Amino acid sequence: MKKISLLTAAVLSVSGLSGCTFGASIDTLMAPPKLSVEQEQIYSALTNSEGTAISLKYPKSGKYLSAFIIEDIDGDGGNEAIVFYERTNHAADENPLRINILDKDENGWHSGQAMAAEGSEIEKVIISKLGTNDRLNIIIGTSLINRSEKNVSIYNYADGVLQDTTFSNSYSFFDVTDLDMDGHNEFLRLTGASGGEPAVAEAYELNEEGKYYMKSQPLSGNFTEFDNISYGKVGSKGKGLYIDALSGTGTVQTDIIYMERDGDDFSLKKVFDTPEESAKTIRTAGCSSFDVDGDGKPDMPFQFIAPCYEGKAEGEQLKLTEWKTINSDNKLEHCYTSYYSLNDGYIFIFPEKWENKVTIKRDIVKDEIVFCTYSDEGIGRELLRIFCAEDPPSREDRITDGYMLMHSKGESSYLACIGSDPDTENDGLNITPADAAIGFRFRD
Repeated sequence: MKKISLLTAAVLSVSGLSGCTFGASIDTLMAPPKLSVEQEQIYSALTNSEGTAISLKYPKSGKYLSAFIIEDIDGDGGNEAIVFYERTNHAADENPLRINILDKDENGWHSGQAMAAEGSEIEKVIISKLGTNDRLNIIIGTSLINRSEKNVSIYNYADGVLQDTTFSNSYSFFDVTDLDMDGHNEFLRLTGASGGEPAVAEAYELNEEGKYYMKSQPLSGNFTEFDNISYGKVGSKGKGLYIDALSGTGTVQTDIIYMERDGDDFSLKKVFDTPEESAKTIRTAGCSSFDVDGDGKPDMPFQFIAPCYEGKAEGEQLKLTEWKTINSDNKLEHCYTSYYSLNDGYIFIFPEKWENKVTIKRDIVKDEIVFCTYSDEGIGRELLRIFCAEDPPSREDRITDGYMLMHSKGESSYLACIGSDPDTENDGLNITPADAAIGFRFRD
């Protein structure tokens, strides 16, 4: 079994993001950001060139969440500004989404080039080199207004001009990462199954001459929608991409790909060679992969009916979660049992001595999950209680009653109370406050 160090601690942080708002689009009105002095100057130069009938557009995810990206994108030592916006007075047959590149000289910022973008929303932006080529690539993912159809385009900026796209295609997911850990990034693209064709993972490298080299790997299931994508160790293979896909039956299934290199050539491989092996990862929707113990390997949660609830009606059943990981032979193996609250986002990993000896019950009056011993006679004595307080007064009431604060997020607090019954049976199942702290995890 994988071990959890007694020194393991989880530190979570919340980052505030700011930008600016003009034109009053719905996403910017949600939290009106404030322009910096430099952004004000860029915006002034933009409106001098394009007019004031514009609305800034903000990427939905990724590193860049502002309508302004200020970086040296041509390697000349000075920053350029990429601005995303929508023209509100566009012609009926014109795509209103625009990209403008502004440069700066001794007279300040000035608009150098504006061009139409794909789609109607900016989904994600990445600026990165690819492969062994020194070119800095501007990778922009866009979508239509319903966000169901997405397109990713790759540009480069040279000699004051945003060059024509060197790559443009649909996508379900894209990213840039060093998948084979050779010091050079690859461009990854996933597409869902469509028109009888399977879902596919692709990796692209860019050589010194500016030519893309692509390798693909069909995925195991008839995946049309991806729920969660994460990176992590894959047995002895190094870094892999864990792909959690949703099925039409309300379940999640995982495929894992990694890269192998042979000299200058490379290929994409799958951990699960057959669809049948991948099908062993099918589990309840919402149970996406998560590195539950911080060892760098995402684990897969499988829910099962808790002991003492097997014969009860479905609505009365409580469930525990078995976590499985990929071993050095690329096989699924058990690593932990836990209680996993999908609604509240917390996990309590059972100490090894609790395996096959502890179940749970719900205290409806106190709205708490209670961990108890069990036997053939049924549920026994209490070992631990966990409560989610939704406001400060509830939290303080529990702390006054001897509960320990395990985690806080916003107004919510997660508290635990260790059972006070003496271990008269000497079964060795009592835990300490340190055990409780080690077993508690929160999934943001």
